Amino acid sequence: MLFKVLLIGKIRDKLVAERIEEYRRRLGAYGKLEVVSLPDGTVESEGRAICRELDRDRNAEIYVLSEEGAEFTSRHLGKTFASLDRKAVFVIGGPFGLAPQVKERATVLWSLSRLTFPHEIAALLLFEQLYRAENLAHGGGYHH
Repeated sequence: MLFKVLLIGKIRDKLVAERIEEYRRRLGAYGKLEVVSLPDGTVESEGRAICRELDRDRNAEIYVLSEEGAEFTSRHLGKTFASLDRKAVFVIGGPFGLAPQVKERATVLWSLSRLTFPHEIAALLLFEQLYRAENLAHGGGYHH
């Protein structure tokens, strides 16, 4: 599997960054993971930067994390990723949300929860769920 995560800003909290790095390492067993951190700015400038990155992956399945997106179970994601035959790109916007043109580019609008999380926690949840889904897709024992 080939994953790419686009996120706005840097993960500044050391503990969160360490946990994200742990899931990144674990995901390496299932394929390649590319992480692109884009600079903070206005919602509009962040949107332009995200769209430029998305232009590089024209044939990818694009998952945009958004509060109005669909919610999925971890098992559903595992089944989805097991059958995915192309690169998957995941987009996490900045703390002030996403530009409309980014949401329009989504193959899937995905909500991690109806709750609102700090930007860094959303990133951690994404990486953990990517690992969990891939582990499920490969018959691992992480999900119990």
